Amino acid sequence: MNNEIPINPSQRWEWLKYQLRSQGCSLRKLSDELGVTGNAVQLVKYTPYPRMERAIAKKLGFTPQAIWPERWNHDGTPCRERPNRAEKLTTAKAQNRLCDKDSGSNAIAHRQMAQGA
Repeated sequence: MNNEIPINPSQRWEWLKYQLRSQGCSLRKLSDELGVTGNAVQLVKYTPYPRMERAIAKKLGFTPQAIWPERWNHDGTPCRERPNRAEKLTTAKAQNRLCDKDSGSNAIAHRQMAQGA
């Protein structure tokens, strides 16, 4: 496997797809494994998406920092414009678990405000 990761984002994207194919995988297979839509994995090409970046890097045997140094800090945390935004699990089963404990949303407060208005 060629371990030299291209710096140019479009070349890097092609390199990532090639590396996945050389391991008998694809972006579609990876999305199926993660339980997300095919578009979710494709978003990594255009925008920072830490969960997908970690999954792709793990599949290839790299760290996300090695593949996307402009998107990750040296300590292994993602660079974010909105640092307080939590990463949420997206599968239905995970959503049910989150709802059982704490939805993390303000839906109840919004409902109460709407009823009072």
